[in-house]
Amino acid sequence: MTAQPTDLPAVPTLALPRGFAWGAGTSSYQIEGAVDADGKGPSIWDTFTSEPGRIVGGDTGEQACDHFHRYPEDFDLAAELGVDTYRFSLSWPRIMPTGSGPVEPRGLAFYDRLVDGLLARGIRPMVTLYHWDLPQSLEDGGGWPSRDVAYQFADYAALAVEHLGDRVDAWSTLNEPFCSAFLGYAGGIHAPGRTDPAAALAAMHHLLLGHGLAVQALRANARPSHELSIVLNFSHLLPASDSPADMDAVRRVDGLHHRVFLEPVLGSGYPADVRADTAHVSDWSFVLDGDEEIIGSPIDWLGINYYTSTRIGASTDPSAPTPGVFPGLRGVDLLPPQGPLTSIGWEQYPDGLRDLLLRVSLAAPRLPLVVTENGSAWHDVVEADGSVVDTARVAYLVAHLRAVEQAVAAGADVRGYTAWSLMDNFEWAAGYAERFGLVHVDFATQERRIKESGRVYAETVRRQRDAAG
Repeated sequence: MTAQPTDLPAVPTLALPRGFAWGAGTSSYQIEGAVDADGKGPSIWDTFTSEPGRIVGGDTGEQACDHFHRYPEDFDLAAELGVDTYRFSLSWPRIMPTGSGPVEPRGLAFYDRLVDGLLARGIRPMVTLYHWDLPQSLEDGGGWPSRDVAYQFADYAALAVEHLGDRVDAWSTLNEPFCSAFLGYAGGIHAPGRTDPAAALAAMHHLLLGHGLAVQALRANARPSHELSIVLNFSHLLPASDSPADMDAVRRVDGLHHRVFLEPVLGSGYPADVRADTAHVSDWSFVLDGDEEIIGSPIDWLGINYYTSTRIGASTDPSAPTPGVFPGLRGVDLLPPQGPLTSIGWEQYPDGLRDLLLRVSLAAPRLPLVVTENGSAWHDVVEADGSVVDTARVAYLVAHLRAVEQAVAAGADVRGYTAWSLMDNFEWAAGYAERFGLVHVDFATQERRIKESGRVYAETVRRQRDAAG
């Protein structure tokens, strides 16, 4: 199926800087399948999905998109979309089955094939070292709440860059440590499924410490062309009113959702108000002298993941615990989303992406930004002629690309946009019920089809290249 039409009225023409990079993204557990092939060890997601009631439909990543075997076809589709970059993650337990100790050469060989396959198609590989699939052996030893895991992660990072660094120059340490720490250890809705706020805060710190140690390990083995980063997820926070109580509720959520990750990475250390707000669940004794300096190790660009907004108000009882994933949060009501929602129930708020990019640019004026994830879930239908006309996803995509354009016009140094995701995949706790892909996957037959959104994205990329000369 062609991905290069010329008669798509929704295709935007955007004013973006020369060299702006267009990409698509995936992650290892969501697409690879082959969960025990070639010596791969189990991850926390293999364990979590085996527990009844954890995943919609009882789904698992055992097969997923079978990318382990079908990656040449998937890379041909990425090339057909015309992307400059492909963002993917390495599976730590595929390379180091127990997280430390022996290395599995067949796992490294698989990622050799991926990197070489991308380069052969003229696509730049962007590697994420950790996208949530912690080796189960490390979780058995305490998981991210244990300080040891941060050092084991740095060892894994050093191994990965030593092996792939001759061909990969774009490296991210972590994807969305907020989700790993708080959804996994406080909310219990992601692997490993724990509900311990104190452990979640310790996990947050050790993830960030692992990031800093990994940056140092990567830098020690880096080539001049290497660029190092971390990827953080953000939501646009909307107060119920401008009352002092509601604005303070926003401050508290902003602290746990954004600032407790962003500020240490930028070298400012942990926000004092977040420490104070969470003192009733943790004394923060997990932070040792020198840790914040390590976490603030300089990076070359910051990845921004954005999907939706969050509406917030003050609860009538300021001491009441707030249900959900934010450890130690009290006195806050997380309000229902408004307006047209995506199929996963997320509010569509493209202006939030513009405002977010400007906010981070002001906080770190000399740090380039890359939109590393942005996309929307819909219940797509394959028509009788084989087409997937995902009009709602097209509208979401175009609106958010316009938001990036507006942020650039207002001074944000945005260097690229990576659509989430290249193809439909295993969507964590939602299983296969939600689809984010530019490419449709029939999980029964593994047949792939480029959707209308993929065609619009491909044409957008082509027009931008033509305009840049």
